Amino acid sequence: MKIICVGRNYADHARELNNEVPTEPVIFLKPDSAILKDGKAFYLPEHLGEIHHELEVVLRVCKNGKHIHEKFASAYYDQIGLGIDFTARDLQSKLKSKGLPWELAKGFDGSAVLGNFVAKETLGELQELELRLEINGSERQQGNTRDLLFSFEKIIAFVSQYFTLRQGDLIFTGTPAGVSAVKPGDHLQGYLNETCLLDFEVK
Repeated sequence: MKIICVGRNYADHARELNNEVPTEPVIFLKPDSAILKDGKAFYLPEHLGEIHHELEVVLRVCKNGKHIHEKFASAYYDQIGLGIDFTARDLQSKLKSKGLPWELAKGFDGSAVLGNFVAKETLGELQELELRLEINGSERQQGNTRDLLFSFEKIIAFVSQYFTLRQGDLIFTGTPAGVSAVKPGDHLQGYLNETCLLDFEVK
């Protein structure tokens, strides 16, 4: 099972980190050991510096495929959920400054938090999904999938030119603006169209 992540897929987030807005998807991977689910607490890895939350819509791949055409891509995912792509921001900045890969800052244990998934048919228009993150009851991130630079289908078509998608793979589709550091005691709740799908604490 692969965890495929898309970076800089909302222009406002790319700009808040002083990154160029990409012309094609920016892809990185996380190992399966990064998964944290079932509402389990996230324990801050103190040796990694500041850890930033990044709320994302997550797709669950439902069948195998490669070289998938965009017009058929919607058949390759059947469930949608929310996740947090935790990022060791200081370390990422250091690695980027040296032109090195991001994996140490993105793939550490617990860095891929998963909430509940729902059947995509229950969500209505998938290009108008509202996502929102609250920390301790205050809104920190808010976005809408209409603002994605690359749609779910474009992501699947692009990624499948490089990696064979397999049933059970997860695709983190990018985060809107508003990322910031978490601290012990924070209570994170993620909402998709006003339904809470993600709920956990930072220790």
